Amino acid sequence: MTKDPNKNRLGYKKTKVGWIPKDWECKHLHHYSSKIGSGCTPKGGRDTYLHEGIPFIRSQNVHNGSFMRDGLVYISEEQHEKMKGTQVRPFDVLYNITGASIGRCCIFPEELKEANVNQHVCIVRTQPDLLFPEYLCALLNSDIGRRQLYENQAGGGREGLNFENLRSFRISIPTLPEQKKIAEILSTWDDTIEQTHNLLDAKKRQKKALMQQLPTGKKRGSNFIKSSEYFKHRFFEIPRDWGYPKIGEIAKECTERNQNSEQLTVLSCSKHKGFVESAQYFGKQVFSEDRSNYKVIKKGWFGYPSNHIEEGSIGLLQKHNIGIVSPIYTIFRTSPKVIPEYFYALFKTETFRHIFQISTNASVDRRGSLRWNEFSLIHVPLPSKEEQRYIVNVLSASDYEINNLENKLIALKKQKRGLMQKLLTGQIRVKV
Repeated sequence: MTKDPNKNRLGYKKTKVGWIPKDWECKHLHHYSSKIGSGCTPKGGRDTYLHEGIPFIRSQNVHNGSFMRDGLVYISEEQHEKMKGTQVRPFDVLYNITGASIGRCCIFPEELKEANVNQHVCIVRTQPDLLFPEYLCALLNSDIGRRQLYENQAGGGREGLNFENLRSFRISIPTLPEQKKIAEILSTWDDTIEQTHNLLDAKKRQKKALMQQLPTGKKRGSNFIKSSEYFKHRFFEIPRDWGYPKIGEIAKECTERNQNSEQLTVLSCSKHKGFVESAQYFGKQVFSEDRSNYKVIKKGWFGYPSNHIEEGSIGLLQKHNIGIVSPIYTIFRTSPKVIPEYFYALFKTETFRHIFQISTNASVDRRGSLRWNEFSLIHVPLPSKEEQRYIVNVLSASDYEINNLENKLIALKKQKRGLMQKLLTGQIRVKV
């Protein structure tokens, strides 16, 4: 068990939830609440849901610290009046008490004014002169709240609470001004996390757009534009100054086998991550003990499982110098005219996923596979090598920004989690 930093600290006391400041209280949640109760589903169930009316809140609308409007349904005024015990007021704390999202909680937003909840969501209405709703929400969303959740789930063996379980939660409470200050500090962190999350989403959308536009010439660097004319093809239009060769004209199939049964890393191609170690990806060994017939793939080469390429499963080996793949894979390498990373970006566009799907359906192979003979006949847009490098650099810069933001988001969440623990146990005191 982790040592309590407040243990035997001057000005602190031992309680059921651990060591807290002497001027804090520690009681069951119901002592600070005027209402704790769950809802119900209206008679008629889903058939009574409307596109407008009184909001009807389900567990998917309750996330950690935020109320999600996506998927929000509505009921009639008549149904609302019949369900008086399940009516929600602004600043009520909503807490999921069943299912995979158990333990998530948020504040009901003031602008919605009124709503009802179903049986999977519990309403906690605090006494305003004793417990600040935002403080309670932070407490329930913290590790402290999760521990109370597990302790009240019959030893953690079932995914479910009832409102009586929630009433018995023991919580540590500072003075109301200190509660508000703690909630204010954590809210500032939440704002920073949300801003970072929104920026990350925007960068991902931008990368997705670049992925569709750059490799097909819809978007170009100004210094590469020599003509405004475009060549119209069945699937897209490409700049007139680009080449349009068949894959077989600028790439060559690789058929080397692992005949000496060398202990090379077995790889698999995933739709989103490209080549990964097979045992790690599947969590177990799914490949044969006899790997003498497996195909060799080297760094900078491409490969795809011939029966899954229509799903977008095609990879460029970048993280390993050499490996082996199942015999069902088609392996190829490009000529010096092609920068492999450009080809990879091109193959990952939605346009080419569609081309692969159509080509697979039209394949003479009745097993639904796209072999090299048909794959090599597919035409590809091919700019100059300098423009290929430009496209690769732009996409790499976008990946770099996304990776930095993802790391920043992880760090912010970790820092907030540590700060929450210290603020909500009184290890760090705030000035009020």
